[in-house]
Amino acid sequence: MIYLLLTLNIILLVFGQTLWKLGLTGSNLKPSLSAVMPILFNPYILGGLVIYALATVIWLYILSQAELSLVYPLQSLSYVAAAFIAMFVFKEHLPFTRWIGIGFIIMGAYFVSIK
Repeated sequence: MIYLLLTLNIILLVFGQTLWKLGLTGSNLKPSLSAVMPILFNPYILGGLVIYALATVIWLYILSQAELSLVYPLQSLSYVAAAFIAMFVFKEHLPFTRWIGIGFIIMGAYFVSIK
């Protein structure tokens, strides 16, 4: 059950980041309150915040049931999922070195999961 919840948490985290990226697309974010306020009320940004809140509730449950040394490194698989979203949704190019890093993340998650 923990692995299923962890997978759901990873999906929610990546979906939240995707919404934030969509909400910021085309914006010229400046470090001022007048520039930040409209962005905060962007539906994509708000949606991402709601999804992150849900992911946090799930994460708190996961932490109450499993070892931090297991679940936290496994959550790094969200970086792998985000790379695929970047590639397919945002049409980003992933250089070979980034793929090597993604491979290390996957191998690390595998080794952490071995009992």
